[in-house]
Amino acid sequence: MKKIILTPNPYRDKNFGAVRAARDILQNFGFEVKVCLPFELERTSDLPRDIRFHRLDRELPGAFMVVCFGGDGTILHMAKAATRQGVPILGVNMGTLGFMAELENSELSMLGKLATGEYTIDERMMLDVTVYRDRDIIFHDISLNDVVVTKGAVARVVHLNVRCDDIQAMECNGDGVIIATPTGSTAYNLSAGGPVVEPEAANILITPICAHDMVSRSIVASDKRVISVELMPNTRRSAYLSVDGGKALRVNAGDIATVKRSLLTTKLVRIKERSFYDVINQKFRNS
Repeated sequence: MKKIILTPNPYRDKNFGAVRAARDILQNFGFEVKVCLPFELERTSDLPRDIRFHRLDRELPGAFMVVCFGGDGTILHMAKAATRQGVPILGVNMGTLGFMAELENSELSMLGKLATGEYTIDERMMLDVTVYRDRDIIFHDISLNDVVVTKGAVARVVHLNVRCDDIQAMECNGDGVIIATPTGSTAYNLSAGGPVVEPEAANILITPICAHDMVSRSIVASDKRVISVELMPNTRRSAYLSVDGGKALRVNAGDIATVKRSLLTTKLVRIKERSFYDVINQKFRNS
């Protein structure tokens, strides 16, 4: 019996109605269904008593698939754990845009196609980010959407040196810089004026944020490049690095963040026959 994990976002699916409906549909098609929270809650007392919750770290190894309920943020959070276990993700949009989600809450009946094999898998490239302080590694993570180095909340610009394969590509004097995958091109990168890139493309996007000059523009680099970001000498002493919108890491002058293509790929499940352009037209039209 194939095991499917349901990961609800309690702040999106507040009454767990979508999870209950998906559980019943999948069980009727012969799947073993486990419900796991994708993150810790501040108050577990609000969880319904009629749903048994399992530990994600115990259920994820060997799972057939994860069905993730929420917006893009929930899917991004889930992507790292699922990717490290090689488990595909099917997103159900409970948020607003939901670019990575395959189904809307009203389309749960289509989950039956998982039993008949009527689906495909999209392989999405990820980024590998490492922060060095002197010779020590102080941070390492993987990213499906983007890596952002920013000035934080302080109302002053940050001066960054961005290099590709150890050759200077950009001096970014402004709010910061975004290094994004094609999947992340429709997120913060797009808001900052960067290009929209097809998810199947093999590129790394470098987009300055509110650049305080007339020449800084986005760069579409090869996925073979190694991007490094460093605070310019004699400027602000710190900046902040965030991966996929997660908790920010303070980086100091002399620290070097390197970003390159990861050996891992996120597997996204596709049920509906639609192109990337269908998705962006629908999402932007309805937003």
